[in-house]
Amino acid sequence: MALLVSWCAVVAASQPADSTPDLDAFARKAMQTFDTPGMAVTVVEGDTIATHTYGVRKLDNAALVDPHTIFPIGSNTKAFTTAALAILVDQGKLRWDDRVGDKLPGFRMYDAYASSEMTVTDLLVHRSGLGLGEGDLMMFPTSDRSRAQLVHDIRYLKPAHSFRGGYDYDNVLYIVAGELVEAVSGQSWEDFVQQHILDPLQMHDTKTSIDATPPDKVSLHAKNTTAVRGVGPQAVLKTVMTGKVFAPAGALQVSAADMGPWLRLQLDSGKLDKNTRIFSEKAAQMLWTPQTLIPISAAPKPLALAQPQFEAYALGFEVQDYRGHKIITHLGGVLGGVSAVVVIPEKHAAFAIMLNSEDVGTLFAMREHLLDTLLGLPSPDWIASYKQVFDEVNAGAVAALKTPAKSVHPERGPSLPLASYLGTYRDPWYGTATLGRNEKGALTISFDRSPGMHGTLEHVQYDTFRTHWSMPDVEDAYVTFALAPDGSIDQMTMKPVSPIADFSWDYQDLRFTPVRASK
Repeated sequence: MALLVSWCAVVAASQPADSTPDLDAFARKAMQTFDTPGMAVTVVEGDTIATHTYGVRKLDNAALVDPHTIFPIGSNTKAFTTAALAILVDQGKLRWDDRVGDKLPGFRMYDAYASSEMTVTDLLVHRSGLGLGEGDLMMFPTSDRSRAQLVHDIRYLKPAHSFRGGYDYDNVLYIVAGELVEAVSGQSWEDFVQQHILDPLQMHDTKTSIDATPPDKVSLHAKNTTAVRGVGPQAVLKTVMTGKVFAPAGALQVSAADMGPWLRLQLDSGKLDKNTRIFSEKAAQMLWTPQTLIPISAAPKPLALAQPQFEAYALGFEVQDYRGHKIITHLGGVLGGVSAVVVIPEKHAAFAIMLNSEDVGTLFAMREHLLDTLLGLPSPDWIASYKQVFDEVNAGAVAALKTPAKSVHPERGPSLPLASYLGTYRDPWYGTATLGRNEKGALTISFDRSPGMHGTLEHVQYDTFRTHWSMPDVEDAYVTFALAPDGSIDQMTMKPVSPIADFSWDYQDLRFTPVRASK
């Protein structure tokens, strides 16, 4: 593809001669250590955009990653959504302090005060009162909902905290932001982003749909054992996120070549060339202005050097310090793929890293190594440090799942005949789940609004069962039934089996109650 020649040329390895070999060697060592199939890196430094590509698009396939291979970037899509809103602000069609309900009729939160007072900015900075990842199962990993339906159903998400009371990362309100783009502009989020951002930047590789399957798209990979996802051999995922409902929160697929002009746009505060802007300098400043403080937990000892002293969420970006230097950054992830974007304002430099694997050791080690290189800092062995930390985390997760036999009593329960558990259960925000029986008599469960998400239930003890989903790569959950005083089922709750399950498997937020017994 052709990039903006007024800016620079994209080349495969155009960093200074003394840093490229070091980066390549580090990248290959990291990928070997963490068993990463493929990776693409884009570095913007001064007037140069450099792309570096490594590995293969898919395990057991010879096709190599190249600068035009596209990777899903997950939540790094959020910055494109906030940029779209910034453009609408520049056009005078929107203000950051506009109430969402005034611009998007029918929008409502569970809490009446939040419903009436939530502003455009509030949508974007994770201070809504929703819990971490709350509502993600409305769209993750699949959904039959439209974006408009999801926006309507957000009113049933009971908050975990008070409105503007603190930080909890969410995805669902970025979907509201996507609907807001459409309500104000008259264009779908996809069409608006394409016309006002991707086309002017000549990001011709980029796809606005996670479902797009061009031939140069990577396959996605994860490590998995029967015990814990993230432990074991790397394997190609058979299940990935599908559907357009979550696009404004995380659906873009981008190449290393296309990341160059996007990063340059950030460094140049929205300027395309000397005569043209995508968004104003005032808007660019707003996108990077800290809004919500992010609590900082102590990092494991091997990673203490990289721990920020300050961290806050802006609009689609995080603002923090790295070893005393201000950076603008964000992570992204989907099933089987992760990404990172980092901007270093004082060096007028930025980079992006994209992997076709969800094991983040390579991503984090590369991020720290590139930061140290661009900042001219002595760099420790980040590969060894992250390996040590993740080995310990995974070992702890495996150990936690090996519950001592004396605390599990499969011979006790269930309290009711299996037929009594059959029927339809409803959660106010998710919708319905159906329990039935298969030809062998085992209990089955189906998440009715998530096409393909069904499986069997294995009794664990008392009135707790464990899911075994037929859809590959879906995190298993414990399913527990509570009984009413008369012995009937009062409610059904869930909890991820793995102690390190991604927060988007928010089973714990579900409260199913029986609505109809099967006949």
